[in-house]
Amino acid sequence: MAVKTIEWKNERVIMLDQRLLPHREVYRSCRDYVQVAEAIRAMVIRGAPAIGVAAAMGVALGALHAPDKRFDRDFEHIIALLAKTRPTAVNLFWALQRMRAVFSAERGKGIDAVRRALKQAALQIFTDDIAANKMIGKYGAPLLRNAKQIMTHCNAGALATAGYGTALGVLRALKESGKQFEVYVNETRPFLQGARLTAWELKKEKIPATLVTDNMVGYLMQQGRIDAVVVGCDRVAANGDVANKIGTYTVAVLAKRHAIPFYVAGPTSSIDIDCRSGKDIPIEQRDGREVSHIFGKALAPKGMKVFNPAFDVTPQELVTAIITECGVINPPYPMNIRCHVSH
Repeated sequence: MAVKTIEWKNERVIMLDQRLLPHREVYRSCRDYVQVAEAIRAMVIRGAPAIGVAAAMGVALGALHAPDKRFDRDFEHIIALLAKTRPTAVNLFWALQRMRAVFSAERGKGIDAVRRALKQAALQIFTDDIAANKMIGKYGAPLLRNAKQIMTHCNAGALATAGYGTALGVLRALKESGKQFEVYVNETRPFLQGARLTAWELKKEKIPATLVTDNMVGYLMQQGRIDAVVVGCDRVAANGDVANKIGTYTVAVLAKRHAIPFYVAGPTSSIDIDCRSGKDIPIEQRDGREVSHIFGKALAPKGMKVFNPAFDVTPQELVTAIITECGVINPPYPMNIRCHVSH
């Protein structure tokens, strides 16, 4: 896409403010790691791979400005602050772990060497993510070659990554192969990532798409209007359970009921081999105003109690296959995921 989700420019981290899409394209310039952390927490940038890239750049930016006298102590504070931003997307912690490993490997060479290495590592994570997304598209497109009507939930496109996308990367690759198809875009309440972001991306890519509300999914499937579902992921447990945006589990249950294949697309950095099952995945609870208000306008009575989990977990038995940059993982997941990651 011509629009960039995130980039490192002039020793700053520049992000497209996704809260303002599709009406305004505004870029935020983060001058320090605190601003990067706040951008992640406030969902200026969102999507598991993009969060990982942003966190890595945040570490590099923080190290760049950390005083020499307290460099080591500040580095730990930078890591700790970024780790507190969003708990569910494992890419965040994967990226921080990579940056910590670089710090440890380079620390003996001096502070300037560490700063250079951390910046290079963050830029490499950015580059690697785009390459991984394109490979996900390559492996995923053949699975959908006979699908004419495809549903997706939330946004797993270029906006959720360094570029190209995971679930939408599969759709982009499918289009590039010359296939004709239509995408049904679930609005994805309460943050409306489908209506605001996925619809915006597909329109820019000139991929035919129809926006639907989340509670239309069952009807569409019952009417035979969905051939396949493809979604992204924020964390995949070792047994194949998948955490993704709230509502994904509902879509998966309905897909199973109607014998529709349900595919999950994401990089191997989204696989948490140390997480045994979905029961061990922390689910982020967000501000109730995201449910009770839309664009600042109240929908519910004042003082109404609100429950707002940002994610749910789809059990592995509802997942047809998991698509990564290394290939397609089929059941049985506990064995095949471990083999996949180890290779």
